[in-house]
Amino acid sequence: MGDKANAHTGAAGRATAADHPTSVRNVVLVGHCGSGKTTLVEALALTAGAVNRAGRVEDGGTVSDYDDIEHRQHRSVQLSLVPVTWDGIKINLLDTPGYADFVGELRAGLRAADAALFVVSASDGVDGSTRMVWEECAAVGMPRAIVVTHLEAARADFEEMTRICAEAFGGDDPDAVLPLYLPLHGPQAPDGHAPVTGLTGLLSRTLFDYASGARVERAPDEAQLPAIEAARDRLIEGIIAESEDETLMDRYLGGEPIDVKTLIEDLERAVARGTFFPVLAAAPAADGARQGIGTVELLELVTRGFPTPLEREAPGVTGVDGAPRAPASCDPDGPLVAEVVKTSSDPYVGRVSLVRVFSGTLRPDQTVHVSGHGLADRGHQDHDVDERVGALSAPFGKQQRALTHCIAGDLACVAKLTRAETGDTLSAKEDPLLMEPWQMPDPLLPLAIEAHSKADEDKLSQGLSRLVAEDPTMRLEQNQDTHQVVLWCLGEAHADVALERLRGRYGVQVDVVPHQVSLRETFADRSAGRGRHVKQSGGHGQYAICEIEVEPLPGGSGIEFVDKVVGGAVPRQFIPSVEKGVRAQAARGVAAGHPLIDVRVTLRDGKAHSVDSSDAAFQTAGALALREAAADARIHLLEPVAEVTVLVGDAYVGAVMSDLSGRRGRVLGTEQTNGARTLVRAEVPEVEIGRYAIDLRSLSHGTARFQRAYVRHEPMPAQVAERMRQQAREG
Repeated sequence: MGDKANAHTGAAGRATAADHPTSVRNVVLVGHCGSGKTTLVEALALTAGAVNRAGRVEDGGTVSDYDDIEHRQHRSVQLSLVPVTWDGIKINLLDTPGYADFVGELRAGLRAADAALFVVSASDGVDGSTRMVWEECAAVGMPRAIVVTHLEAARADFEEMTRICAEAFGGDDPDAVLPLYLPLHGPQAPDGHAPVTGLTGLLSRTLFDYASGARVERAPDEAQLPAIEAARDRLIEGIIAESEDETLMDRYLGGEPIDVKTLIEDLERAVARGTFFPVLAAAPAADGARQGIGTVELLELVTRGFPTPLEREAPGVTGVDGAPRAPASCDPDGPLVAEVVKTSSDPYVGRVSLVRVFSGTLRPDQTVHVSGHGLADRGHQDHDVDERVGALSAPFGKQQRALTHCIAGDLACVAKLTRAETGDTLSAKEDPLLMEPWQMPDPLLPLAIEAHSKADEDKLSQGLSRLVAEDPTMRLEQNQDTHQVVLWCLGEAHADVALERLRGRYGVQVDVVPHQVSLRETFADRSAGRGRHVKQSGGHGQYAICEIEVEPLPGGSGIEFVDKVVGGAVPRQFIPSVEKGVRAQAARGVAAGHPLIDVRVTLRDGKAHSVDSSDAAFQTAGALALREAAADARIHLLEPVAEVTVLVGDAYVGAVMSDLSGRRGRVLGTEQTNGARTLVRAEVPEVEIGRYAIDLRSLSHGTARFQRAYVRHEPMPAQVAERMRQQAREG
């Protein structure tokens, strides 16, 4: 696997439509921000002959980070597909952002892929978020390999990095994480660093030397043999331990030489099963070199060791009514089942959907059924509609190369699916189906926005609806209490990209305003009020008087209206009018403009006029009575309290609990979970956790996750309430 005597030049080049699932590999690249994923994708495309120089397609532009926002921010912010061909195999390389704010793009990449390359920087190590993604892949049995990059860095140490990877990813079996190659170093520079000039294949004992600008194979020097043999013996033992041939270990321990071909076959099977995780190395190409160091070896690992789509179990399928259906099989002749894993907008083409076909064959101009369910809480409406597929294409940077079809197991871009959104299912219109959705992270950072001008206000709704259609990790909220438009995001970088897309892609200028939580008011004690609405200015007058008592009720009681009028002081037909006026005033608030809740309002007495009393007059009197009762009472300002659940590494539990306490939180308890993590539960006022998504990431070095759920409203401390009232007056 990659260290056989093979000087493949990769002349196959650009990818076209695949004709059978066995000739497809779907690989997602995972790793922290700055680990070199995009650079590696471009190097692989160069080696496969798909580009004319590193990262460039024939008419210019990079193959991965081609979005204008990515150019300005110098980092990936979206999932990118780069298809290449190697040894007759179409490889769909899915480049994902490494920054935590764009984990939704990462999850989409994991959904579309059948195997993962974890890209780790030799100078930065393995961060907590990468470990968590590894655990997610392990939970579903996704095959994985590790690529160590930045070997040219002064502090790079491949051997130490391999040990760290075995510790981070090996779990109970660190011998399942072992290198297939060792870096070959050139002459030592004056600063003491020896650059990587090639690789040593452990199984074949062959050196692949790139120092001359070409990949040259040769035998190792005598001085290199001891290190090679030690690493080779450990690799062979690791492969044999995962072999399905139980006699192989006994034969090996008995001194019987094991054929290299047998070892490679066992290695490929173990990698495809997700029980062995090879470590490879990648480094920049030498000046003038056609191939980056390690790229040939990586492409051979992908084509020979990673599974085909036939070996992946497809997500569950139901009818659109939720009735269970048979699992989708990876058969190009089967019923169509495909999924939109990413949605984007092109200024010339319109909406473009990146689709993974799980069953059947998708063709241009085909009419399909689009099913989208389950994201109504994020601003997405459920829908079931027939649509005609536009052109199919394979993306390559900003280019789109036309495809004649897309079979089961392959990926393609579909134009002009105007109703399809990320996560939607495409199926035959005669037999509509719905795929089990993948897990989306909850957006927990609120971004309150207002249109900058009247012209922007007219375009804002459409721009926001398109934005959330493309990115299901965003949630759009029209808050009925605060009357704010709130875009919930995963973090500051996510919010910045959303604002930039609104401006650049949809031409909508918005202003960010302070986010307001939904406060409430209630009476702290019993009070009484008299509402008198008497007016006479010629003609029909207005006459209504009512007397009420207000008393607090337990939390969650709402507003209770009680009629205790005797003797007909308020005619029966006007009792509902008083209640309507009271409830209308309660909705407007009685102190700081927040809705009044959890009180009982009792109508005790009143007066009416036989001619001038009316429904409107008693509504006004009811409202006046409630305001007068509030003027003589202590009014509590109520704030929403959320239950916050934080999953954090044991090393950060103390810091997280201390921080929650500093936010006026009450820790309810902790629970030990797997993987040296603790679940911390606390109740915290929502006013204090507006930026918790950002603060927790900093506090835990990106290793913690949290969820929040509304529990109740409760009285705000007096000093905090006064500060909120002052802010409201100033606003």
